[in-house]
Parts: sequence; C-alpha cells; structure tokens
Amino acid sequence: MRFFQRVTVCLLPGVFLFPIPVTATSAPAGARHLVIVFNDGHKQTVDLAEVEQIDFKAPSMIVFKDGHQQRVAGSEIARIEFETSGATPVGHNHFVGKWEVGEGNGRNFFITLEPDGTARKTLGASHGTWTFVDGEARISWDDGWHDVIRRVGSKHEKVAFEPGKSFSDPPANVTAARNTEPRSI
Repeated sequence: MRFFQRVTVCLLPGVFLFPIPVTATSAPAGARHLVIVFNDGHKQTVDLAEVEQIDFKAPSMIVFKDGHQQRVAGSEIARIEFETSGATPVGHNHFVGKWEVGEGNGRNFFITLEPDGTARKTLGASHGTWTFVDGEARISWDDGWHDVIRRVGSKHEKVAFEPGKSFSDPPANVTAARNTEPRSI
C-alpha cells in the first residue's frame, strides 16, 4: 500500500526560505488510518487509502486521490498517529463503568459512567452527564468542569477543562485513565 507520494515540510515559516521535501514510501505495517490529534485534544481520522499527499508548508493541506483538498492548521497539530487494522473501534459501551483518573496533581479520583448517560465522580460536584462523541466520552459536570475520556493507542487518558471553558479550549490537565470494570466491546 502506498502511504503518500510526497510530503513537503516547512517547520518554521519565515525562518526557512524553502520547503524541505520528505518522501515516505509506506505507512507502518497494518496502518489504515492517519489520526491527526490537535492541540485542543480533538482528533480527525483520515483513511490512508484515500490520501495522495500531505503538504506541511503553509497552508498545510491533505490532497486526496479524488482530487479534493483539505486544509489543516499545522500550528494546531499536537501529533499524528497511525491507526492499525488491528485497532478495534470503540463505541458507547466501551466507556461504561468506573474509571480511575488523575486530578492533574498526582492524586487520583473515580469517574463512573452509566449506560443512560449519567456520570458520577468522587471529587467536586458528584453529578454530571456524558455523551459518546467522535469515539470518546465527553462529560459535563454540575460544577462546570468538563472531562473527556479517550483511548490513545492501547491506553486511555482523561482530559480536563475548567469551568467556563469548552471542549475546544486548551485543557487544564491531561492524565491517565483506567477502567476498573472493563467490559468486552
């Protein structure tokens, strides 16, 4: 499988006067999707079979085999991951259960996500609601905090947003998350 034909990288616009071409002939074995993780925590998944090339010069652009192009704000990208064919997509039920998560200061607390969309936690206001959005659990707490629990590779993380912030704002902290009651998907 051909990953992309050409990637042009210009890491510091204005410092380099020319783009540096980088060519990759194949994605990691078994990779089927490119996952763009943005600084604010949201993700965009792109099917590698559809990608012709990715240009990282300003403006960054994904060029698809069918000819359409999509701009990607390079300065807003935290990392790019490859999702392999062995990765199991997660659904709503993947997040149901009791999660041990970090506070962001080295201590832990628990979040329990119920199948009906209710949420409880052992820190702050104990009640909230959650929804399954784009492969992650988004939790809104009565005290104004918002959390996201998402799978990252074979592990999970909890991303916290302070009161007054939205899921698209920079997070207050990002910590590990572990389901203490894992269920089969």
